[in-house]
Amino acid sequence: MEPLTVRIADDHPLFRTGLRALLTSMPEVALAGEATNGEEVVRMAEDLQPDVILLDLQMPGGGGLPAIRKIVHTSPHIRILVVTMFMDDDSVFAAMRAGARGYVLKDTHDEDIRRAILAVGRGEAIFSPAIATRMMRFFAARPAGPSEAFPDLTESELAVLRLMAVGANNDAIAAQLGFSPKTVRNYASNIFGKLQVADRAHAIVKAREAGIGGDGRVSG
Repeated sequence: MEPLTVRIADDHPLFRTGLRALLTSMPEVALAGEATNGEEVVRMAEDLQPDVILLDLQMPGGGGLPAIRKIVHTSPHIRILVVTMFMDDDSVFAAMRAGARGYVLKDTHDEDIRRAILAVGRGEAIFSPAIATRMMRFFAARPAGPSEAFPDLTESELAVLRLMAVGANNDAIAAQLGFSPKTVRNYASNIFGKLQVADRAHAIVKAREAGIGGDGRVSG
């Protein structure tokens, strides 16, 4: 398989140096250059079409969120992994609404960032543990009405969607619900179709807006 082409977008030289060292140690990826501001990453994404962009939210030249929106609009196949220090709810959900496929913090261990890059490159949605915990707390604090929000989903599909919404991958969902990985993939495909979304990241956004989250159980 050809390596994933990955671009870095961050205005901090020392952090770019660290990411560059991490990427060059990964045989599965090829570094596709670096950008230091929002305008530059949008322009370079359009010209070079990398598979994955590692993007900070706080950058000059328009910032990270507008850059995500523009890139996803013009090149929806490019997958964006936010790598930032911001872990507040507004930043997380704004990034997901804009079209990011994952969200990890800059103090995440190298091995976890490596896994996140590869997961996003495969089309998965992924969050660092601290972000997943915040999302679980956020969802748990909201009144849940998933059956009313998505009446076409079965109870099993709702259970899968709940776990998607807190960043669980298919293997973790299968283990928690007692399904086979193939069954989870089938349920995920059904969910995308019924929610009329193209991918996991946008299913998560719809789930969040409907108040779905928590521990994976479906109430009622």
